[in-house]
Amino acid sequence: MRFEIIPGAAKDHYLLRDVENGTQAEIFTFGALLNQFSVPVGPGTAQRVNVIDGFVDSAAARAEITNGFHGAKLSPYVCRLHEGSFDFEDKSYKVKGHYMGDSAIHGLLFDATFAVSSTHVDEEKAILSLWYQYNTTEHGFPFPYSIEVIYKLTADRGLQVTTNVTNAGKTNMPLNDGWHPYFKLGQSIDSASVRFDSKELVEFDDALLPSGKTSIYQNFHLFKVFGDTELDNCFTLNRPAYNEDLPAFEIKDESVGLSIGIYPDDAYPFLQIYTPPSRESIAVENLSSIPDSFNNKTGLITLKPGESRVFNTTYKLTLL
Repeated sequence: MRFEIIPGAAKDHYLLRDVENGTQAEIFTFGALLNQFSVPVGPGTAQRVNVIDGFVDSAAARAEITNGFHGAKLSPYVCRLHEGSFDFEDKSYKVKGHYMGDSAIHGLLFDATFAVSSTHVDEEKAILSLWYQYNTTEHGFPFPYSIEVIYKLTADRGLQVTTNVTNAGKTNMPLNDGWHPYFKLGQSIDSASVRFDSKELVEFDDALLPSGKTSIYQNFHLFKVFGDTELDNCFTLNRPAYNEDLPAFEIKDESVGLSIGIYPDDAYPFLQIYTPPSRESIAVENLSSIPDSFNNKTGLITLKPGESRVFNTTYKLTLL
């Protein structure tokens, strides 16, 4: 069989592997996060490059997740939620998530442990499905929902990540969805070349919350060396969806011999990009809405009882 799935000894992580070309993805049940997406490169493909800036193991992920939220699932809200408060259908709520300053950040599931619901391998793909049921009122978000995260590794060195959210309650619920992976190639992102298909920059105030204004942003429509560029910004994308002809975001490093392309579907019309102080990696976040959407309503999804919403993005590695 060309593809295989190898569970860790404690079954807290799973390795999806393409035996033929050596591409592999490691997924933790903790947070359903992607901790490794790697491929052999170089002469004789002796060197393996992992493009994910992740953790030593799942125990480290549990201990360190709030230090940068590497790989975190962003649900039911993305990025910052001003003062952790929002109004929805004539009621007021305040969440008890993780706070940075005055804002709750990155949702309520970043430290949830998912269950493996199914696995599948054949000659064309390896699929791992993870599932979690949110059903608590203690976080100040009293809207039960189920979430399924499906990873599919394919023969073209692609990794499709699908999220399926279903409202399990008896009332409407507000929803955003997103991811918070950090990508790396060489020692620093400064020497890498970057291109992304932005239409507008969502302008932020001093608290990194949307101000209600946007401005044209085309600085990286063509590849250029990233250099000392600093970003902690949200962008609208030019296309409703992306496929093989053009990624929404791409980063490459000729010295490493590898590029990464990101291809979101129309469920992710926004891209958040963040450069951490270390500059060893870059966070590229597919988002269904802009930050603080529970308050500003831009991109906010209202999910009816029993209704589901599906979100897709694909990460693809290319040897240079």
